[in-house]
Amino acid sequence: MNATEIRFSGSGGQGLITAARILASALVDQGRNVAQSQSYEPVSRGGLSRADLIVSDGEAAYPLVSRLDFLLILDQAAAHASDDLLGEGALVLVDSALVRDPPQGAFRCLALPFTETAQGLGNKRAANLVALGALVGLAEICPFDALERATAARMPARLERLNTEALAAGRAMADAQVVPAGG
Repeated sequence: MNATEIRFSGSGGQGLITAARILASALVDQGRNVAQSQSYEPVSRGGLSRADLIVSDGEAAYPLVSRLDFLLILDQAAAHASDDLLGEGALVLVDSALVRDPPQGAFRCLALPFTETAQGLGNKRAANLVALGALVGLAEICPFDALERATAARMPARLERLNTEALAAGRAMADAQVVPAGG
């Protein structure tokens, strides 16, 4: 059975695992099967961190990524850690401020201002949700309202406005990247 493979990568403290859990929750709520794994260096902030999702309509044949369809990179430290898993047709999203040397190959790579946008919203720690909104907007892997509900359910209520704005800002980035048919 075909599965969609997604990796969130960067450094510890960027909320990558949280973003992956939110997306997994939204996908499960849509009736999808999701296997999640995560890895991080044993430091509280700054070490290499990643979270992987295998998404399927049936049972996932293997719970670990082997060929990424979508890769999100929020820190230069993780920029090339997944190069061998990227194939033709993959979509790679990188933070334009923090990833100066993005992966290159036969895939689409977009550098978007996730951290800068989050800072403009008042909290650079919301870069993970800006990136998540962009990923869902571009990948169309779940309805956006399902992502909003999953975010509200998993995040503190006091951050609801910031989180909603961060997801919307990411979605707006995605919308700006989509080329209309015939255009």
